[in-house]
Amino acid sequence: MKLGLFGTNCSYGLIMSHAPSTYEITWAHTKEIAQRADALGFDVLVPVARWKGFGGSTNFNGNCFETYAWAAGLAEATERICVASTSHLPTVHPIVAAKAATTIDHISGGRFALNLVMGWVAPEMEMFGSEQREHDQRYAFGQDWLDFANRLWSEEGTFDVHTEFFDGELIEAYPKPHQAPRPALLNAGNSASGIEFSARNVDINFASLDTLENIRSYTDALRAKAREEYQRDIKAMTYGLVVCRDTEEEAKRAFQQVVDEGDWGAAGNVIKMATSGASQSFDHAATRMQERFIAGWGGYPIVGTPEQVTEELGRLNEAGMEGMIFGLIDYNEELKYFGERVMPLLKEAGLRH
Repeated sequence: MKLGLFGTNCSYGLIMSHAPSTYEITWAHTKEIAQRADALGFDVLVPVARWKGFGGSTNFNGNCFETYAWAAGLAEATERICVASTSHLPTVHPIVAAKAATTIDHISGGRFALNLVMGWVAPEMEMFGSEQREHDQRYAFGQDWLDFANRLWSEEGTFDVHTEFFDGELIEAYPKPHQAPRPALLNAGNSASGIEFSARNVDINFASLDTLENIRSYTDALRAKAREEYQRDIKAMTYGLVVCRDTEEEAKRAFQQVVDEGDWGAAGNVIKMATSGASQSFDHAATRMQERFIAGWGGYPIVGTPEQVTEELGRLNEAGMEGMIFGLIDYNEELKYFGERVMPLLKEAGLRH
């Protein structure tokens, strides 16, 4: 089972909380986390692309490293781990993005992946001077964008582009990526349009679902669509927060502290913007949703002892998830514990080699 870290380029990582942590956004700290994950055998580092914080008492994720430059720096600082960039496609022209991706792919010796994001919360996208497209139009634009980028990565000589969203003549791009025919591609689209885009184009789809049964039906449908409609294979991975301690009680207490010291203002803003400004009602369901955002950015939470964490990762794997990228309350400190206590158990269980 593949393992990665998520969100180590943004303030507060995946937790909207004032819970104690040594985690900070400095280059030295970011690099130390990456190098520790690399040494422990983690497979990938995936950043969050952000241009504006979510307000609240933390201004959650408001302090954030840009992800192409971040990936280039960590590619040079690491040896084995894959380093991704997360790119909001409407904010960058395919010629620029394809060149940046190729450059990082060469810096890393073929350890680069590009996480494709069609859009984001409207206030952030509107910072770039235009309204965000309607949902399905974002994916139409994304397909046009990726078709253009794929030509830049693979075609020799020059070519012209005249499509709904792009125009250009005598276009060329050299060098070509270290990986052929292109860098690895990721996408976290889970809507009908998102699943269609992933099945057609990318290597890994990220999804967070609430039950193992829903995970199984989702991953089965995703793989079937890719295989039957596009004659290709696709992997599925999930994301979330891992809280691992010596005892279950300690782990639950640490998780609860994240919630108790949570930034409910930021969580409310996230959910409000993610649901296109729908009004918030603090009934039981809304509160539970906010708790999940506070402790893991809405992802799948794994809380328990090293044995329990191993068992839950195994259940996710059996349900069709081939990996998990996750946050930690204190990335750097908890990575040491994860390496010492969980990694050996994952190997014993046959989940890691």
